[in-house]
Amino acid sequence: MNRPPPRLTIVVPCYNEAEMLPETLPLLLELIRSLQTDELVADKSGILLIDDGSQDDSWAIITSFSTRDNRVSGIKLAGNVGHQKALLCGLLNAPGDAVISIDADLQDDPGAARAMLTNYREGSDVVYGVREDRQADSRFKRTSAELFYRALAAFGVNTVFNHADFRLMSRKAVEALRLFPERAIYLRGIMPLIGLPSSSVGYSRRIRPRGLTKYSLRKMTALAADAVTSLSVLPLRAVAVLGLLIFMASSLSGIWVLTTRLLTDRAVPGWASTALPIYFLGGVQLLCLGILGEYLGKIYIEVKKRPPFLIEAATAADFSPGYPTPTDFQAGLTK
Repeated sequence: MNRPPPRLTIVVPCYNEAEMLPETLPLLLELIRSLQTDELVADKSGILLIDDGSQDDSWAIITSFSTRDNRVSGIKLAGNVGHQKALLCGLLNAPGDAVISIDADLQDDPGAARAMLTNYREGSDVVYGVREDRQADSRFKRTSAELFYRALAAFGVNTVFNHADFRLMSRKAVEALRLFPERAIYLRGIMPLIGLPSSSVGYSRRIRPRGLTKYSLRKMTALAADAVTSLSVLPLRAVAVLGLLIFMASSLSGIWVLTTRLLTDRAVPGWASTALPIYFLGGVQLLCLGILGEYLGKIYIEVKKRPPFLIEAATAADFSPGYPTPTDFQAGLTK
């Protein structure tokens, strides 16, 4: 298969990236110009930025670039909904034949887009950017990320090791993603479920040029919890197995206690034999309730079917909103 050069949209979710955008946008615009010169992408390729409720001047910078260069367009969300939902908004609203998603901090190498486009033209509908070298990240970040990916694999979640959200998707893949209605979404786990032809491109992780990361430890922990509870039922099965093991152990203990009490004179009453089982079983029950609560919380969120994002405003572009938005918010769109 040899597809023609696609009309490409680069989707960039951003939150409080006023320091980075003046550096990121010129670099991505030059990348598009270079790709067009080499006939890797078609005319009308451009950039779509998603402002995830930033508190700084990010939206002002986006609208300023959009006014000066029609290759730049933007969507402003009504509030901060989180990286995954902001990225989802960009993917579902991006025009064109292919979409590449990349973070505004440019730690993922934009130059890898060339290899991604080559794989796309050869037939891949999803091309994963894989971090082969993470020396730019701290030791804690590298270690925790690798443990996270290995834990997901242990839970039975099909993911690409060391892949974040730097990827290319064909129009066919984007339309397939539109069929997944999850609100608590983990895109890195959804991509393999699409099942379309895929490949990967390796690159080296880079140091963030300026500004601070917006992914705090709290947000990374929440993302990990979403990843497991959205894509695996193994924790629930583990609770059932744990309950069975405790039942068997309790049954054996009961037999031992009765045998000791009825057949020997060694039974000595004491607080340890009473307190320890109570503490142990109480801790296990609370742990199991916590796991069940996580899944019940996910069900609660999903059944309400609230929109994952609301669009407050947008610069001029041929968007096709991926989710219905209230009239008040649609009024903010300028065609």
